[in-house]
Amino acid sequence: MAKTRPVRGATFNDASARFNLPAREADGDWLDAQEAIDGAPPPLRTTVTVETPRTIISRNQSPDIGFEQSVNPYRGCEHGCIYCFARPSHAYLDLSPGLDFESRLFAKPTAPALLRAELGKRGYVCKPIAFGTNTDPYQPIESTWRVTRGCLELLAECRHPVTITTKSNRVVQDIDLLAPMAAQGLAAVMLSVTSLDPGIAMTVEPRAPHPERRLAAIRTLTQAGVPVFVSMSPVIPHVTDHEMEHILERAAEAGARGAFFLPVRLPWEVAPLFRAWLDAHFPDRAGKVMATIQSLRGGKDNDPGFFTRMRGQGPWADLLRTRFTRAVKRHGLDGERMRLRTDLFRPPAGPQGELF
Repeated sequence: MAKTRPVRGATFNDASARFNLPAREADGDWLDAQEAIDGAPPPLRTTVTVETPRTIISRNQSPDIGFEQSVNPYRGCEHGCIYCFARPSHAYLDLSPGLDFESRLFAKPTAPALLRAELGKRGYVCKPIAFGTNTDPYQPIESTWRVTRGCLELLAECRHPVTITTKSNRVVQDIDLLAPMAAQGLAAVMLSVTSLDPGIAMTVEPRAPHPERRLAAIRTLTQAGVPVFVSMSPVIPHVTDHEMEHILERAAEAGARGAFFLPVRLPWEVAPLFRAWLDAHFPDRAGKVMATIQSLRGGKDNDPGFFTRMRGQGPWADLLRTRFTRAVKRHGLDGERMRLRTDLFRPPAGPQGELF
């Protein structure tokens, strides 16, 4: 029997306790009444709210992250990946990092205009801007809102370097921008492939594209001259770790130039969400998975320390790194590092055009 795709990733929608938020209650609308009549919850609707931030470039000061500035066109992500470290950010909005994060989304349509203003500021120093560092810039609502597209159009105009991390083949829709930028050394893409097993993939990442579509996207981008790297982040012990060598082999065949991975991280509210997900989908190994994760994280569900949070610690972390190192060398994915040019940047034209 074919496995049914889960509707969502998280299994519950409690509010965060970190900010003393009230417990979730029924909305009191007709959907709650329908649930009482039918005895089953209705399908969860996805909503999109316009967010109007004052700035759009986020600066990073963490010593173990390889980018200094980033842009996030959206808040929340419909892909519903259970492990997503961005889930706790919804708690700041008085929303749940669980189902709210996947279904109550926020779009930033003013992002291109804000980005234009920030790139045009006196003293702006050009450094690569990373997209996809928090939530996926090519999640389904990008097809309608096209905020990522608008930002890329500006970056192409200004010859500004950009990196994109996504687990969606929708990135190829912007190949008309990315290919010319890549030819100038201004663009690179990281495609996330965490499992090649459709059953596992649709459970871990319920609304993300099929793994084969992502591999096809690697091939399409590579053929267009866009450098592509594969990300196996995160690796989940006893759920996806056995696929490491096969994923790297398939990514190399598709044309990827390099690869990286991270052991699964469970910060803040992600840990209870992940535990509930394990109990629902992998009850036969839930205890084993959590025991191994804790061995990677110094005996806790999560280790927030710089450097160790990205690498893990102990025998399991050493084993994963050894396997990864050998596999990337075997498949020729260890020779190229991501390098983008910054010397071509030209600030966007201001209100007076190019007069000044």
